[in-house]
Amino acid sequence: MAVNLAFFQSFSSSIAPRQIQQIPSCNLGNLLRFPPPRAIPISAVARASAAEAEAAVTAEKGESLAALEVSEIVGKCKKWAWRGYAINYFVYPEISSEAAADVKPPLLLVHGFGASIAHWRRNIPTLAQSHTVYTIDLIGFGASDKPAGFQYTMETWAQLILDFLNEVVQRPTVLLGNSVGSLACVIAAAESSKSFVRALVLFNCAGGMNNKAIVDDWRIKLFLPLLWLIDFLLKQRGIASYLFDRARQRENLRNVLLSVYGNKENVDDELVEIIRRPALDEGALDAFVSIITGPPGPSPVQLMPKISLPVLLLWGDQDSFTPIDGPVGKYFSSLPEQLPSVSLFMLEGVGHCPHDDRPDLVHKKLLPWLASLPVP
Repeated sequence: MAVNLAFFQSFSSSIAPRQIQQIPSCNLGNLLRFPPPRAIPISAVARASAAEAEAAVTAEKGESLAALEVSEIVGKCKKWAWRGYAINYFVYPEISSEAAADVKPPLLLVHGFGASIAHWRRNIPTLAQSHTVYTIDLIGFGASDKPAGFQYTMETWAQLILDFLNEVVQRPTVLLGNSVGSLACVIAAAESSKSFVRALVLFNCAGGMNNKAIVDDWRIKLFLPLLWLIDFLLKQRGIASYLFDRARQRENLRNVLLSVYGNKENVDDELVEIIRRPALDEGALDAFVSIITGPPGPSPVQLMPKISLPVLLLWGDQDSFTPIDGPVGKYFSSLPEQLPSVSLFMLEGVGHCPHDDRPDLVHKKLLPWLASLPVP
């Protein structure tokens, strides 16, 4: 989700004129080695083809399986030690007995700002019909560690993703990300060799870790002094604590989510709690301040030309945070004409988080695209 998701609207509603509240938030090899590929039995390929056909039928019908219960996700999450920190992750199904899992690339789902593994609860069962699905809480979010004094950067999250692929997944993987999670996936793909990442799926990709990345948007230029003021205020502990408390109140979160989602029915109590609960953890305030006041990180404009992998862009046309007519949206919408490996689908009536906003529309485009990826 967008970096200034709840905070910017809560903050601006109390200190800024109304027109400021309308600014969209435009966010936000040699390194690793995989083990040698395993031989794939012919029978496994045949079963994989059957699974692929079944997934294609499901996609054609626009069907999605029921969402996982959040309690099930929480109860079956695992911990991975990364640089001395505990990183929360989830794999589904836990043990795959299908030969298709040996043929199809695994998927790694990477959430956006303020979200966590459970934000993919509506997608995991459907995607797991033909792929092993991994999801991860980036450091600073969800149930992963939120260490005091940690300096959060886009590059750190990208390295975490690459290390997770190498140490946990241990197979070339399709990366799927939303918002800043998308950008972390882009950085990881640009920094890895082709064997680390099989393909990319980006849901409303962010332009940076925070608003300061979008300096060529007149709306950001106009209110850049306000953003600097916000940075200054957030570095005052008492002020930051007060503003963060406002931002994580249920009603404030619900109002912001309603403005972010096109499908208002999916903004329910469960979603509010998915966003709110990790914000109550010790270290959540430090993570929040570090992310908003830190460097925006590499621009996707610089990174995308380095990537020759297949890329699927799924963009909600009602996104007010990274609008398709903003600098980031315009850049990504131009890519299919520049790079033959890039495909773009606009999702009508969908907001900043397409995968949770309208999972049926997402799966209808995503499943056939995944099935079309060539077997290495």
